[in-house]
Amino acid sequence: MRTAFIGSNSLTVATAELLLGDGHEVIIVERERERIDALSERLDAGFVHGDGTSPVVLRDAEPENTDVLFCLLESDQTNILAALIGRSLGFSRVVPRVNERQFQHITDELGLEDAVLPNQAVASHLRALLVGEKSLELSSVIRDDAAVFSFTVGDDDAGSVQDLDLPERTRIVCLYRGERFRLPEETRRIKPGDEVIVICAHEQLDKLHRRWGGPSNGA
Repeated sequence: MRTAFIGSNSLTVATAELLLGDGHEVIIVERERERIDALSERLDAGFVHGDGTSPVVLRDAEPENTDVLFCLLESDQTNILAALIGRSLGFSRVVPRVNERQFQHITDELGLEDAVLPNQAVASHLRALLVGEKSLELSSVIRDDAAVFSFTVGDDDAGSVQDLDLPERTRIVCLYRGERFRLPEETRRIKPGDEVIVICAHEQLDKLHRRWGGPSNGA
């Protein structure tokens, strides 16, 4: 997989190192020549010298040959602008970093569905650590008459999460858009192709199967 990054802050470098370690190709767009010189000794990555919000510069990153463009700078406005420019140039997937809540609804309205919220994710993780929570395999916590069911959203189901007509005693646990995990509160609208995971009373499985016919995993 070929990935491109705008800027070279600590988050970009840490992510690039992981991707390079997994054998992926990495391109970093950086405006400071001295920074490129320093990183080229540390990272086995390609570099493009210039402003990542410039269409001319971003074209040098070969959007047609790149799977993902990451925009992980400290400025939310810059990340959103760079993501929009990248999308217009043909990057198949753009991932802007958004730190402030006031910009989160903007990314939704602009269709930047892969925006990442690192501050919120870290805060949630730290809160979980504080109270001693740990990740658990689903099979170890689903008991009694509970069951898990998954289905793929069709055109008729697309729309607001709140408007999805689910049977009684059925709740959305999470959904996947592509390979990205999302919680219900992080997504205002579901789209065709989304995979929705619900937890329900076992008695509701027949209704879910009749409607969606998707795979289920009861316990």
